[in-house]
Amino acid sequence: MIQVRKAQDRGHANHGWLDTFHTFSFANYQDHNHMRFRSLRVMNEDIVAPGQGFGTHPHNDMEIVTYVLEGALEHRDSMGNGEVLRPGEFQRMSAGTGITHSEFNPSATEPVHLYQIWLFPERKGIKPSYEQKRFPEQDRHNQLQLVTSRHAENGSLLIHQDARIYLSKMDAGAAITYDLAEGRYAWLQVLRGSVVLNGVALDTSDGAAISAETRLTIQATTAAEIMLFDLV
Repeated sequence: MIQVRKAQDRGHANHGWLDTFHTFSFANYQDHNHMRFRSLRVMNEDIVAPGQGFGTHPHNDMEIVTYVLEGALEHRDSMGNGEVLRPGEFQRMSAGTGITHSEFNPSATEPVHLYQIWLFPERKGIKPSYEQKRFPEQDRHNQLQLVTSRHAENGSLLIHQDARIYLSKMDAGAAITYDLAEGRYAWLQVLRGSVVLNGVALDTSDGAAISAETRLTIQATTAAEIMLFDLV
């Protein structure tokens, strides 16, 4: 079963410095029909204006992953990390027992376009930690590239949840298949372009909740970039 979450149906707020879209209930957008999907709690697509950002704020007991599509995002946290996240890099932060952090667009002229995603951890009270890594783009060209996993498999980032996150950049007409183990679920987020998932058309910023499917076939109808979640 595939349930589509169309881009235009998401929650939306434009704060001037931040133009943000919420797949699931978040902040002032509350929709009891779209609270979460399995361990996936937040799927926010954000555009942050030049020289603007999120001031220092706290988190706890959440796995937070960030992916930049365009521009750059400067990260600082209470663990002493200070990094700039750019396209092609993936960031994972385990808030655990509690952290504070800030995210800022360091450019004076260009906006930053990003996804920030939260997943519930497998248990509470995890020691906070942070990782950031650049993954070779050729390894996700028309194939799925593992970027986070529970056991940091194949050089992926560690996530404290039974979840695997994949990225792919696809040429128009290319197809990818993925076998979903019995009892598992998936979420597909189209970051750019258009694809067909098991016969269901999805466009830029659309998402799809997937259950009771054993094989996923994703075909790009235009050049596309996707993020696939394998979830319990």
